Amino acid sequence: MHDLSRTTALLARTPPALSALLKGLPDEWTQRHEGDGTWTVYDVVGHLVHGEHADWMPRVRRLLEHGEALAFESFDREAMFRESQGRPLEAVLEEFAKARAASLAELVGLHLQPADFERRGRHPTFGPVTLGQLISTWAAHDLTHLHQISRILAYQYRQDVGPWVKYLGVLHCNGHGEK
Repeated sequence: MHDLSRTTALLARTPPALSALLKGLPDEWTQRHEGDGTWTVYDVVGHLVHGEHADWMPRVRRLLEHGEALAFESFDREAMFRESQGRPLEAVLEEFAKARAASLAELVGLHLQPADFERRGRHPTFGPVTLGQLISTWAAHDLTHLHQISRILAYQYRQDVGPWVKYLGVLHCNGHGEK
């Protein structure tokens, strides 16, 4: 059975964790990536903001209102290149914190019951999914991007750590399709 309070406790911590890690860092940390075709830390934060506006709660609402009859809108995983471009990272972090707080307030305000987590919606690619799966994916998505941000930051030291590279797993990770 899905425990919403457990999940929201985790989801509520992502914005302050990112703010603590990233706020005030020079651009040389937040605007670098791991190679061609990869995202910067700034891009990842922008992606998280877009998810708050266009993915998680819109899909929760659609699932609850329409079930499997109306598929979720497709999610533009690269919308942040248009939406966040040129804004200071601090402003994007603040927008993420505000949007996440609003999302969680709305989610908790739905007063979901245990049976609601078994309700089904339709993902445009995966087909039928449950509300519990959607909300669990939201939390795992946050953790994936926290890991990605750690990996991007660590990558900046890949040439500098010398023989310790052997013990630094974050420098051996090739990602998990989270681009």
